[in-house]
Amino acid sequence: MNWNQLTELSQLESIKEESNSTPVLILKHSTTCSISKTALNRLERNWNQDSVGTLKPYYLDLLSYRPISSAIASFFDVEHQSPQILLIKNGVCTYSATHFDINFGELSTQL
Repeated sequence: MNWNQLTELSQLESIKEESNSTPVLILKHSTTCSISKTALNRLERNWNQDSVGTLKPYYLDLLSYRPISSAIASFFDVEHQSPQILLIKNGVCTYSATHFDINFGELSTQL
């Protein structure tokens, strides 16, 4: 799995635009949280590129980039959670999951 790093606020607008041509996944991850680490490991372990096609995954280290994490909540009109995945299509969040509800199988059905 090849994560794209989310490190700049300006990327949110790019992600929104990009989602008009391909679905985008944002993973908000806390590097000090055991639940977040488990969710990340489960997602990566079950990742199957053929199942997600052109989905472009972004990884946010929310401890290092807390302002971006806060901006995501308002930019995509979702409640802030950690860990959290957001599926962005056509500029809007069409699916989100948090904690142990982060599941590759469910994510792939949302595409």
